[in-house]
Amino acid sequence: MKRVNIYEAKTRLSELVERAAAGEDVVIARAGTPVARLTHLRRPGRKRRLGLPDGRFQIPDDFNEPLPDEIVRGFENG
Repeated sequence: MKRVNIYEAKTRLSELVERAAAGEDVVIARAGTPVARLTHLRRPGRKRRLGLPDGRFQIPDDFNEPLPDEIVRGFENG
């Protein structure tokens, strides 16, 4: 993590933005106290297509049946 004061950040902003874009966090300080962070932004990923795994998974017939007692006790007793 790179730490710079405000004056240095103003004079080297382009370089600091490049470093942040490359994944490095840059902390900007005023009188030695951190006040801001310049960080990498993730680009939005592709939108999920709903129904993509359609037909690849089948819900078992007993899906909604009660769990066996020993499993329920495990959940209740931690």
